[in-house]
Amino acid sequence: MPSVIAAILESRTFLVLARVELTFVFWSSGLAKLFGFDGATLEMEKFHLQPSWLFAVATVIVLLGGSLAIILNRGVWLGTGALAVFTLLTIPIAHAFWNKTGDDAFQHMVISFEHVSMVGGLALAAILSKRMRTKS
Repeated sequence: MPSVIAAILESRTFLVLARVELTFVFWSSGLAKLFGFDGATLEMEKFHLQPSWLFAVATVIVLLGGSLAIILNRGVWLGTGALAVFTLLTIPIAHAFWNKTGDDAFQHMVISFEHVSMVGGLALAAILSKRMRTKS
């Protein structure tokens, strides 16, 4: 491996940046829901989640809390676990491609597959966080 690549991979700054990037989809959605709470409750109603305000609050807490845990490398196992469960639950709730047809079914299937890949990335973040703590 070239030394410049090794130096980047060893960099603490790069590690934090990678955590921010990994969680971007979660914390950006959490902030959007927090600052547009009426829209968040409407989104919950769209998926028949009642009481919608409670599901919206829980969603914001999971998205922002899980992201913060990963970014700060504190309770990463809990943050990644919460975000992984949330991500997997969105498949049958919001992306049930097996109940759709045509292009709509295909688009939701692709999103579902991306969600499964994201769960793999979250699992790697938890594994690496644990290994880093074990080495220290």
